[in-house]
Amino acid sequence: MTLPRSTREIHLASRPVGVPRPADFRMVEAALPELAEGDLMVRNLVMSVDPYMRGRMNDARSYVEPYALDAALDGGAVGEVLESRHPKVQAGDVVVHGTGWREHAVVSGSAVRVVDLALAPASAYLGVLGMPGLTAYVGLTRIASLAEGERVYVSGAAGAVGGVAGQLAHLLGASHVVGSAGSPAKVAMLVDELGFDAAFDYKGGPIGQRLAGYAPEGIDVYFDNVGGSHLEAALTHMRDFGRIAACGAISQYDLERPEPGPRNLALVVQRRLRLQGFIVTDHGDVFGEYAARAGAWLSEGRLRAPETVVHGLDRAVEAFLGLGRGENTGKMLVTLADPTGAVPLTLADAR
Repeated sequence: MTLPRSTREIHLASRPVGVPRPADFRMVEAALPELAEGDLMVRNLVMSVDPYMRGRMNDARSYVEPYALDAALDGGAVGEVLESRHPKVQAGDVVVHGTGWREHAVVSGSAVRVVDLALAPASAYLGVLGMPGLTAYVGLTRIASLAEGERVYVSGAAGAVGGVAGQLAHLLGASHVVGSAGSPAKVAMLVDELGFDAAFDYKGGPIGQRLAGYAPEGIDVYFDNVGGSHLEAALTHMRDFGRIAACGAISQYDLERPEPGPRNLALVVQRRLRLQGFIVTDHGDVFGEYAARAGAWLSEGRLRAPETVVHGLDRAVEAFLGLGRGENTGKMLVTLADPTGAVPLTLADAR
């Protein structure tokens, strides 16, 4: 096999102000470095776009380094190894790694995880069996300490993390799970396909009033993916000693000026609530436990993984921008090739 000497990759051309624009990104043909001992040449099959990437486009201190200007973006990807100089990874293996946003990558063999496409499709290792799934599990178990019989509310419930969180809540013993999403179609999907007890369109009226109608006895656990008015509404309806797992605040990411915080934070004291933010990379030690449980639930048909898929690196920016507009149902993915040739994977294109 003739190995590629260059690849296409997407660079950050300028730092977005407010909502990102296509002009903030640039497609570049870049030379691939020679493989050193321990390196792999990988052809990417599918890559992830995620809300956290928006924060990395700002030149600001955070839990992860910001993207550099005029350099390739990165993120989760699954790829086929074309050549290996690592003793534990072979050519033909399929690996999960962190060098997405490009068609080929040279990566360290110590920074990948070999996966089996006979057990699950490549896309699953970036979604329900990857970072989003683990995030949902950590938020419910380690952060919110969900107990059997408790009531749960998940915002952004039709997204990659929220959809898994709602399903896991039931699998972990919750008695009532409510989700919010941004369209009637997504609301129907939550109830009819993912097994939420109730769901509502947050655009259909005041969130607090809508939540009260679907969780009249209040909530013990709030899994927050949205922040802002969703957090304020959840605080109003928390039961005494409730817990809030603050996973994300997507409603705030594109604001040019910070929005005032919830006006009812005094309830944290009055109701003895616990509100804790978390980053999933702090909890890598629980991945094996989660993968074993989630893999069994998937094989039993008790855990589902909706996806929105676009095809080709040329549409990766479009896919990322679509996240901010709420165009995804479940995990947003970009397919690049399949293990047998440079053609798109046979996944349904949701666009």
